[in-house]
Amino acid sequence: MAQRYYITTPIYYVNDVPHIGHAYTTLACDVMARFKRLDGYDVKFLTGTDEHGQKVEKAAETEGIAPQDFTNRVSQNFRDLLPAMNFSADDFIRTTEDRHVRSCQAIWEKLRENGHIYLDKYAGWYSVRDEAFYAESELVGGKAPTGAPVEWVEEPSYFFDLSKWQEPLLAFYEANPGFIEPQTRRNEVLSFVKGGLKDLSVSRTSFKWGVPVPGDDDHIMYVWLDALTNYITAVGYPDTDSQEFEERWPADLHMVGKDILRFHAVYWPAFLMGAGIAPPKRVYAHGWWTNEGQKISKSLGNAIDPLQLIDQFGLDAVRYFLLREVPFGNDGDFSQAAMVSRKNSDLANDLGNLSQRVLSMIAKNCGGLVPSPGDFSDADQVILGRADALLAKTRAHFDAQAFHKALDEIWEVVSLANRYVDDQAPWALRKTDPPRMETVLYVLAEVIRHLATLVQPVVPDSAARMLDQLAVAPEARDFTHLTAEHRLTPGSALPKPTPIFPRHVEEHVEEEGQST
Repeated sequence: MAQRYYITTPIYYVNDVPHIGHAYTTLACDVMARFKRLDGYDVKFLTGTDEHGQKVEKAAETEGIAPQDFTNRVSQNFRDLLPAMNFSADDFIRTTEDRHVRSCQAIWEKLRENGHIYLDKYAGWYSVRDEAFYAESELVGGKAPTGAPVEWVEEPSYFFDLSKWQEPLLAFYEANPGFIEPQTRRNEVLSFVKGGLKDLSVSRTSFKWGVPVPGDDDHIMYVWLDALTNYITAVGYPDTDSQEFEERWPADLHMVGKDILRFHAVYWPAFLMGAGIAPPKRVYAHGWWTNEGQKISKSLGNAIDPLQLIDQFGLDAVRYFLLREVPFGNDGDFSQAAMVSRKNSDLANDLGNLSQRVLSMIAKNCGGLVPSPGDFSDADQVILGRADALLAKTRAHFDAQAFHKALDEIWEVVSLANRYVDDQAPWALRKTDPPRMETVLYVLAEVIRHLATLVQPVVPDSAARMLDQLAVAPEARDFTHLTAEHRLTPGSALPKPTPIFPRHVEEHVEEEGQST
C-alpha cells in the first residue's frame, strides 16, 4: 500500500484578493505534493478559505449584502488561482460548509467535555484586522505589533485553558525537534512559550458571523479555533474511526507564513492535545516577499499580482523564480531584473538550450531516433552517475522543504551537461567518429530525461514538453523510472524538437513611439 502524505496551506482570509504571498505558500505545497506523488505517495493536498469573523461581517455590511453572499464571491477568487497557477490541490475547504461547522462544534464539545473550556469575561485589546487579542505589553505606539489598530473590548467569553499547556507543549517540542521549521522560527516559538501562556478567549458575543457555540447561541467561536479546525475537517473529523482520518492524520506538513506561526505551533497543538488528538508532524513557516526592496502594503499600492506576473513572464518561469530565487524560509525580494535573469539565464540559456541543441543534433544526425550508444567512457559514466544520484539528493532537500537547494543540485547537473557537450563536441565527432557521437548524444538525452523528470514538480508544463520530445511515455515519468534499467530505448522515434523556454525580451519604446 502506498505511503500517505497530507499537506495543507493555511486557509486564506476572504477580505482580500489573492496576492503573491498566497501564491507563494500554495506553490510550495503544490511542488511538495507533486514531488511526493511522483515518488509513489498517496497525497492529499488541501487548501481553502477562512470565511468567518468580524472583518467579513463588516465588509459585507459595507457592501449591503449578506455575509454568505460576500464570501461566495470572494472565495471564488482563491479557487480561480488554482488553475491559473497550475496548482494540483485535491480538496478546497470553506469554513462556511456544513462539514466544517459540524467539525468545529465537535472539537468544542470535546474540549469542554475534557475540562479545557470555561465561561468568564474578556477585557482587553483586540485587533479586528488581525482577529487577535493583544496584551498591553505587546502594543507598539498604541497599535498591534502588526501595525493594525486595536480597540478595547469587554464582553462575556469562553476561555481555553492555554496557561496549563506550557509544559506539555515544551515537552512536545523537545520530543519532536522537527515539528517547527526552520530552526529560527522554532527558537521564536520556544521563547514565546517559555515566557508563559495566558488562557485564550475562544468565543465572541459582539458579532454573529461565525460558528455558533454548541449550547450557547449568544456566542460564536473565535475565528482561529474555527479556522485551524479545517485541517481535521477535511480528513473526516469528528469521525475519528473513519479510514481517511486514520490514514491521513496527523498531517505531515502545515505550510504557513511566519506571521501566523504562533497560531499553528502553539494554539493548534494545544487545542488538539486538549481534545485527545495528535498534533501535526510539522509546521513550516516561510518568509515574506518585498517588492523592489519595499515592504508590500496597501498604502504603497505595491502588491504583486501573481496573475500579472504570469501574463508577463509565463507560468513556469514564475513558479521557478519564486522557489529558486530565495532560500525557502527566508524573506525575499521580488525584482523585475532578477525575474528576467532567472528566466533567461537558468531556464532559456541553461536548461532550455541544453535540451534544444542536443535534440536538434539528434534530429539532424541520428535520423530523429534515440541514438545507439557504444561503450561508455569515464566521462560518460561520471555524468550519468551524477544524473542517477540526483533523485536521492533532491528527495532529501524536498523533505526538508529546502526547495532552493534541490534546484541548485539539479542545475549543477545542467551545468555539467552543458560543459560535457562543449568538451565532447559531438558536431566534430560527426565527421571523425560517428559511433562516438551517437554515444555522447545518447548520454546527453538520458541526462536530460533525468532533469526533465525531476523538474516536473516546479515547472510541470515545460517538463512535460521536454519529456514529450524524448518520447517518454506518460506512465514512465514517475521517479521509479530514474534508474539505469529504465534508460531511453535506442532507435525510438523522437518528434521534431521545439524550444521549451523562450527568452524574455523587454520592449523598449523610443521617443517616436516605435518599439525596438
